[in-house]
Amino acid sequence: MPAQPSHNAPPPGSDALRADALRADARENRDRILRAAREAYALHGIDVPISAIARRAGVGVATLYRRFPTRASLITEAFTEQLAECAGVLDEALEEPDPWRAFCRVFTKVCAMQAADRGFTHAFLARFPDEPSYAGERDRAEEGLALLVRRAKEAGALRPDFDVSDVVLALLANNGVANSTQAESAAASRRLVGYLLESFRARPDIKQLPPPARLGLDRLGGPE
Repeated sequence: MPAQPSHNAPPPGSDALRADALRADARENRDRILRAAREAYALHGIDVPISAIARRAGVGVATLYRRFPTRASLITEAFTEQLAECAGVLDEALEEPDPWRAFCRVFTKVCAMQAADRGFTHAFLARFPDEPSYAGERDRAEEGLALLVRRAKEAGALRPDFDVSDVVLALLANNGVANSTQAESAAASRRLVGYLLESFRARPDIKQLPPPARLGLDRLGGPE
């Protein structure tokens, strides 16, 4: 007698439906984690504990680590769009025929991004040994900044005693305005940038400054 079909057998295609549901659930959890991480980093910087990000996302810490095995992988993914935007600004500036305008464009943009998001500068400039793409972008940023500074000085637009480490000094100063509300931070940053660019400009009666501090981009913070 032929075997009777089980009344409990899953309908055709149910395994695929379950797999699709699991994939959709995984994508939703991943998106929630990234959204929570960006919000937390923007408010408090990249030193926010993983457990706090998991709570903000409404998931368990184990779920977060399944999606992002390391803290560095979460940080780098959270700032992918900002990283691409910053790299694009630098590339466009290097194509700009006016060296002073190119320097001003990059300096203004980076300061604005820094004031809007406390975590961005640390994430972009921090060293992550297991994330070679980030290390490459950081090295490219250093080389690009040095080239912009050299071109602006050679054009006679940037004061001759300006050192590339002065960019880091300026970013450290700009970082201080991020402790206010976002609207206040943006306004204060624009004002500070205006003052700084005026002081950077070459003039016939310019007075010599003290020697530079030789600060590196790593002084802007981030994980060791």
